[in-house]
Amino acid sequence: MDDDFDAFYVATSRSLLPQLYGLTGDWAEAQDCLQEAYARAWQKWSSVRELDAPLAWVRVVAFRLARSRWRRAQHGLRLHRDNPTTESLAGPSPDAVALVAALRRLPEAQRQALILHHLGDLSVAEVARETGAPEGTVKARLSRGRAALAELLRDDLETSHG
Repeated sequence: MDDDFDAFYVATSRSLLPQLYGLTGDWAEAQDCLQEAYARAWQKWSSVRELDAPLAWVRVVAFRLARSRWRRAQHGLRLHRDNPTTESLAGPSPDAVALVAALRRLPEAQRQALILHHLGDLSVAEVARETGAPEGTVKARLSRGRAALAELLRDDLETSHG
C-alpha cells in the first residue's frame, strides 16, 4: 500500500502544485494545501485509490482547503478593518530577544521544560505528563536549564558591555 501511494504522489503532485499556485497566488500556501490534501488522501488511501480518478479527489480537497484558508484570511482582514486599533503591538523587548536567543542555545529537552514551567505556568507534574518524562527528570532539566541559561545570559551581558 505504501509503494502504491508513493507512486501516486510522485506521478501527480508536480502537476497539481502549479494549479494550486494559480488558485492561491502564493507558492507556500499552495504547497501547504497540496501536502494537506495528500495527507488526507493517505489517511483514506484504501478507498481513494479505488476511485475512478484519485487525482481529482486530491484536487478537490486541495482546492477546498485553499478556498477555506482564503475565506478565513478575508474574514480576518474584515475584522481588522472593522475594528481598527490605534495602538500597534509592540515588538519584543531587548531582554526578551536575548532570553529567546539564549533559550535556543539550550538542549531541546531543557528548553521545553523551562518554557512549559516558567512561561506556560505548568507545574513540574504537568510538565512531566506533557513531555512523558519522570518528574525527577523534569526537575533536573529545569535545574540544569536554569544554570545554563544564567551562564549564557551572563556571557551575553559581558559581551555586550565589554
